[in-house]
Amino acid sequence: MSKVYLVGAGPGDPELITLKGRRLLEGADSVLYDHLANPALLDLAPAQAERIYVGKKKSVHAFSQEEICAMMIERARRGLNVVRLKGGDPFIFGRGGEEAEALAAAGVAFEIVPGVTSPLGIAAYTGVPLTHREHTKVVTFVTGHDAAGIDWSKVGGTETLVIFMGIFAFDEIARALIAHGRAADTPAMAVRWGTRPDQHTLVGTLATLPGLIHEHDMKPPATIIIGEVVGLRDKLNWFERLPLFGQRIVVTRARGQAEALSSRLHALGAEVIELPTIEILPALDYEPLDQAIAELGSYDWLIFTSANGVRFFLERLDRSAVDLRALRARICAIGPATRAAIEALHLKVDVMGTDYVAEGMLAAFAAHGAAHNLAGQRILLPRAAVARDLVPVELARRGAVVDVVEAYRTAVPEGARAAAAEIFGATQKPDWVTFTSSSTVRNLVAVAGAAAVGGVKAASIGPITSATARELGIEVTVEASVFTVDGLVEAILRAVSLKQEAPDRAV
Repeated sequence: MSKVYLVGAGPGDPELITLKGRRLLEGADSVLYDHLANPALLDLAPAQAERIYVGKKKSVHAFSQEEICAMMIERARRGLNVVRLKGGDPFIFGRGGEEAEALAAAGVAFEIVPGVTSPLGIAAYTGVPLTHREHTKVVTFVTGHDAAGIDWSKVGGTETLVIFMGIFAFDEIARALIAHGRAADTPAMAVRWGTRPDQHTLVGTLATLPGLIHEHDMKPPATIIIGEVVGLRDKLNWFERLPLFGQRIVVTRARGQAEALSSRLHALGAEVIELPTIEILPALDYEPLDQAIAELGSYDWLIFTSANGVRFFLERLDRSAVDLRALRARICAIGPATRAAIEALHLKVDVMGTDYVAEGMLAAFAAHGAAHNLAGQRILLPRAAVARDLVPVELARRGAVVDVVEAYRTAVPEGARAAAAEIFGATQKPDWVTFTSSSTVRNLVAVAGAAAVGGVKAASIGPITSATARELGIEVTVEASVFTVDGLVEAILRAVSLKQEAPDRAV
């Protein structure tokens, strides 16, 4: 049966949505989302689900409240499951009560799914507990949207006072609070985009915070917290001390394969901007690979140079008349991700280079002793349509019979050019762009041009990728010493750490 779900999206960090909220998004037919709901959450909905931005940004409403309610009711009556995705919690200054009343009056089934409201997220991500046994036992939430309509004599003396939507009226609010007896030196802070990597925090007192807000031109969405607990921030502020906090980093890996790098950077505090410059597609012609799979038992070696090669090889194997029991070949892999994909099939890797590039694989062959016994050996190498020829050429030089077959191909994703223009053409450019293969470099230059990346630090996963970047006019700032995603992250961490320590060394 169709239903409308009023779902709290949380305060900003998409990982703070509830499990139930996530599950409902994954099964939604239609999602009506607010300005404050993190757009990343929309990716949880099915590809075919309708996504409608309904605004609710201050003074800029895409739809009126009445129109939003009508849209939910109409879609539910058509038999759709509707998720109304609201920033924070639906029932904490989110107008969820009004929407629920409209649904009830229309006889439409609904559920309320709570979310982490912004003050709770801000408290956690700024190190300011809203309650503390030694400082406060009372917390008051109040809206500053209509400051003149609040009796500040009644709420102003609350030990911890949280003001929603009060950034533009805070001069007036601060004067009223002081006039009604609140000490001017009471600690106070304003936080914009709390829990997100671009979280901006201003700390002062009730008397000084209005001036700081004007000086820094702080805009909504921002929440203000007043009380002695603000003084605990110096000790408890963990989020803004994460090693990559404040760093904006572009990830150019293919969609669906960026997660390992993006999640690692996000966990270290970075603002991650995903710009897929590669799309992994099936091969244009599978006849050569299918023929090789039909003769799988005749090969002495099976070489995989990427996890994608393993995946597409396995897909074609599943469509064939044979299975893994036909495999008698020894297996060689480049890189830990490739090895993991092979081992997931309960197969052992016989040869793997210590350096995750073609040269490392050839060296590993030599160390294994196989390089001296390749005469007449049949080797199957399923890989991307466009790839370096070093491995097959060198193996053939050693006497092997190498069948290089296309398992997949890469292309520039649709929309990459527009996305790159928006990211690198913005007033605030990213701090870093990451490259995990030569293809990511070539494709980014193809859609954006090397000049667009000027002024942005480039991080490369290894020497081959770095060489490609330099050939195309991109200066490489750091290169991973271990050619993996973890190695790439460590290289960025070292560079950021050195920059942060530089002022101390100069003193």
